[in-house]
Amino acid sequence: MTTVPAPPTTATTLPARIAAGVAGGLVGGIMFGVLMQMMGMIVIVAMLVGSTSVALGWLVHLAISAFIGTTFAILFARWATTPVTSAVIGMSYGAVWWVLGALLLMPAKLGNDVFILNATAWQSLMGHLMYGLLLGGVYALVAPRLQRH
Repeated sequence: MTTVPAPPTTATTLPARIAAGVAGGLVGGIMFGVLMQMMGMIVIVAMLVGSTSVALGWLVHLAISAFIGTTFAILFARWATTPVTSAVIGMSYGAVWWVLGALLLMPAKLGNDVFILNATAWQSLMGHLMYGLLLGGVYALVAPRLQRH
């Protein structure tokens, strides 16, 4: 009796999804980090770990960016299958992290008031949306290249 080989699958393994999420997170994180650096905000990220070092601010920011990319891949891989869909999901996820990170966790950790909507907060929202756009777009472009055959 002859067995018929299974057709190739387009599903990606968890490690491949995570790698694509980290890639997207880092691309988005670099773009957002450049914007924060230009605005003098990257030092505030360093303050999360008790420093005012620009280099440490970048390290912390990119670690957070990679973490968010990883969680994006784990949570949304099923739906983030095309660049457009993935970018829209990424922008939505960026908005969620704006609320969680920029409006709640970061100010609370630094001893500031939370949920303050000022000009800086709105600029941060734009940065988070652009981060999510790049996260989702890069994820959708990289994940298929890492797919299991």
